[in-house]
Amino acid sequence: MPLLSQKDRDFLKGHLAHSMVHPVTLLFFTQNIACQFCKETEQVLKELADLSDKITLEVHNFVTDRDLAIQYGIDKIPATVVMGEVDYGIRFYGIPSGYEFTSLVEDVIDVSQRKANLSAESLEKIAAIQVPIHIQVFVTPTCPYCPSAVRLAHSLALASDKIRADMIEAIEFPQLANKYGVQGVPQTVINEHVRLEGAAPEPLFVAKVLQAAGLMTAQAVDQLLIDLEKAARGS
Repeated sequence: MPLLSQKDRDFLKGHLAHSMVHPVTLLFFTQNIACQFCKETEQVLKELADLSDKITLEVHNFVTDRDLAIQYGIDKIPATVVMGEVDYGIRFYGIPSGYEFTSLVEDVIDVSQRKANLSAESLEKIAAIQVPIHIQVFVTPTCPYCPSAVRLAHSLALASDKIRADMIEAIEFPQLANKYGVQGVPQTVINEHVRLEGAAPEPLFVAKVLQAAGLMTAQAVDQLLIDLEKAARGS
């Protein structure tokens, strides 16, 4: 039984036809046992790939294709890599369902256009990053605020070859959620020690990444937060 309704399929097919430029490959890592949502995730990806001849789905076994999994840094499943002619570091760990299906679709379009959905100021700031950055955004499918955090993280990965960004479905990976003390979503962890709770505006999200890269102090980030809150109040 299809997961997408005919109405949704028709809309998405038109949206992708209008928006996509270059081919996109979805690398999906799965296995037949001990993976609760692998089958459902593969179905989501297949239905999306069927909507455009510019989307190719490659399905790989996490065990038998271990060398490939290591090459792409895949250490848990279900895992999806969204890539173009190169790997931009965009990862989905867990099923991209609910609100996160929109994140997947828009990521595919961004990769197809080879264009990060970021301001010119943000692009200039992250161009200075010279150390590896690993962003983990914990989400749940029913969280309406989570896609904005995922989209920001993945846009940063698309814009910088120093950044890898993971969407992690917290319910599917409780051991990771417990490790990082995730009590609510979205919660973002950057290079293990810099954290951001909630759906942050782009300037604050970028500032946290710069903090993790050693290009901005925690005090400067705190001051930015104060300034953003004042601006939001109109004071």
